[in-house]
Amino acid sequence: MIKLSFRPLNGLTAILFIGVLLLIDQWVKIYIKLNYPLTLYGQDAIVDWGFFKLLFVENKGMAMGTRLDTILPFLSEKTAKLLLTSFRLLAIIGLGYWLWDSLRQKNNTVLPYALSLIFAGALGNIVDSVFYGVWFTSSYGQVANWASGSGYAPLFFGHVVDMLQFPLVEWTWPEWLPWIGGERYLFFEYIFNAADSWITIGVMLLLIFNKKIFPPQGEKIQV
Repeated sequence: MIKLSFRPLNGLTAILFIGVLLLIDQWVKIYIKLNYPLTLYGQDAIVDWGFFKLLFVENKGMAMGTRLDTILPFLSEKTAKLLLTSFRLLAIIGLGYWLWDSLRQKNNTVLPYALSLIFAGALGNIVDSVFYGVWFTSSYGQVANWASGSGYAPLFFGHVVDMLQFPLVEWTWPEWLPWIGGERYLFFEYIFNAADSWITIGVMLLLIFNKKIFPPQGEKIQV
């Protein structure tokens, strides 16, 4: 049986690891923001290689563009956005404590690495939500600039910048199918960013190594 061994992260290496991931995410977002206008529906992608597209969209909601005011229609868009940003801030505080506790215990499993990835991704998107509205002017129909006065939105009301898409397969449903017959379907159509990738990788590590990271009571950790 193959046993994987991970060198325990300490506080400094975890900060450096998170810092590098955050820097990559923010560099890409700021570069896109300061060099391209929003990619509107029907417009050509910035880069189109078929299986990969580079675009520029802004996400006001959660993953895959889901908005809280759509799920809870009694909330206004402004209230929903503020609640979402507040929840993200509370969630990252809890995640940060979990990561700190894992580092304090000198955990030699994949857990600190997974938590660092998730923390870096969550922090990257929080920076967008909290500060981008103040830092930048609007990208709608124009290339944004650093805001010298007021930006496109107040503090806590910024939009998350997404740009990566991998439309791997595209087809048209047969006409005889009810409801969806004749409609075009694109897999994978969702547009995401580097921060989303860090979160996804971290969550996948937790799922793949779940039994070894959280062994039943009395069993030894083997990762």
